[in-house]
Amino acid sequence: MVRPGPKPKPTALRVVQGNPGHRPLPEGEPEIAASAELPEPPEHLNDMARHEWVRTGSVLHAAGLLTDLDLNALAIYCVAYARWREAEKQIEEFGMLQLAPGSGYPMQSPYLQIVNKAIEQMTKIQAEFGMGPSSRTRVQPAKVAKVSKLDKYISPRRRGRRDS
Repeated sequence: MVRPGPKPKPTALRVVQGNPGHRPLPEGEPEIAASAELPEPPEHLNDMARHEWVRTGSVLHAAGLLTDLDLNALAIYCVAYARWREAEKQIEEFGMLQLAPGSGYPMQSPYLQIVNKAIEQMTKIQAEFGMGPSSRTRVQPAKVAKVSKLDKYISPRRRGRRDS
């Protein structure tokens, strides 16, 4: 179920800020380990998107902000980036206004809509990765999940149980 209102803060951020609302902190949140290295770009990406994968992915990986679960989001960002660049080239070549077929009246270039949609998609994903100045303060690097020798013998349900 989707909750209205702002996105919830990550638990780690609430802990750092002192949990100002004094609401109970969620227990048993999964810790996703950062990727060991930046994987090769997916085969379905075109050349421009692949170049963006390496450029942006390298920065996100170095900052510890890229986990294996984030690779699809990065691929979507790279596809939107490539569409934006391609549509911008078409606008440069044909202009922002074109003559409507049949009537001959000026109309907005269809590439302008592609540019606007790609920018919207890129902006949303950039916020998730902390790629903008204001969103950068809200993200934290992924921690390497530490598993003790005992943890592999204890069931996950019993690990979260507290003795009363």
